[in-house]
Amino acid sequence: MSLHIGDIAPDFTVETQNGTISLHDWAGDSWVFFFSHPADFTPVCTTEMGRTAQLADEFEKRNVKPLGLSTDTAEEHRKWIEDVNDTQNTNLTFPIVADADLGIAKLYDMLHPEQSETAAVRSVFIIDPSKKIRLMMTYPMSVGRNFDEILRVIDALQTGDKFRIATPADWSPGKEVIIPPSIGDEEAAKLFPQGWTTHRPYLRTTQVA
Repeated sequence: MSLHIGDIAPDFTVETQNGTISLHDWAGDSWVFFFSHPADFTPVCTTEMGRTAQLADEFEKRNVKPLGLSTDTAEEHRKWIEDVNDTQNTNLTFPIVADADLGIAKLYDMLHPEQSETAAVRSVFIIDPSKKIRLMMTYPMSVGRNFDEILRVIDALQTGDKFRIATPADWSPGKEVIIPPSIGDEEAAKLFPQGWTTHRPYLRTTQVA
């Protein structure tokens, strides 16, 4: 199945180490950071699971629920989490999907044959409260994810939704944003009474809270 930004994230019901969840019901009114791993008890994955747990407060203040996936069983997840907590000095509580039959990995196109026929690549899906896929990223199995970037893109998406803006290259919270060309100056004056700088007719920047 080929998924695209803007698609509704396919729903599923599955076992996790915390019990059975259905994606859409479990997500509720929150955003979801859904990320996959090749297997339990692997080194890069252990650091990523640990980092996600360490950032629990950062995800919570953005109204984001992390959801992991690994192509092993819930029982194996429980044993692996002990290693994650011990080696990464954290307390992992978010659910990890048990996908031993690869059903969800196939549903979300996480299997890339040139990497492996049986292990999921490091996919990232950011899903908004309306259950739409807002961002997709895919890393090879050997490269750990950049969690600063994951938090940054969540901030960018949420800021864009709130203020109807776009974000420039290397944007981070507090920096200037872009007023899209689809918003004319008359409408922009109502949306951005603080004013803006016109660099080109198609490039206007402003500051938002």
